[in-house]
Amino acid sequence: MNKHLLTAGIIAGLAFTLNVVADVDASGKEGVDLADVPADVMAVASAAGPGVEFREAEYETRNGKGYWDIEGEGPNGEIEFDITQVDGRWAVVETQRDIDSALVPADVAAALAESAGAFTPGRIIESIQADGLVIYEFFGADDATVKHEVSWDGETATWLEDEWKH
Repeated sequence: MNKHLLTAGIIAGLAFTLNVVADVDASGKEGVDLADVPADVMAVASAAGPGVEFREAEYETRNGKGYWDIEGEGPNGEIEFDITQVDGRWAVVETQRDIDSALVPADVAAALAESAGAFTPGRIIESIQADGLVIYEFFGADDATVKHEVSWDGETATWLEDEWKH
């Protein structure tokens, strides 16, 4: 068999098997003291998370848009709010928490298994979007840089070829 054809086949197979989510143009998160977060951003986070004790803040630019990640501990555990401007006002566009695999809907788990094969997640993040859509982010147990995403609207699980964008 042609060595080049075999190599191309192996690379294509790995790309298909891993189906690593496409990169997002991001500046990288920078830690920010809570005292330096704009008051209107903190007000939005506080309104979204009554009873949450905020502990961390990060700022980044994603696809040309500024985002604040405000993280804290609430009555149900650790939670993070992604906040950006929507129509000129700060708004929570995503609420994230780490979850156990037992909390992943069966249809979402099936979509992951069908598309990612024997992939084993080491970390799962449930990301609730402002419109109620849920994006499940699965990070590899052996390699946390490998990430797969499945959307869930309460009825249909959809494998995402590209990283979800707000």
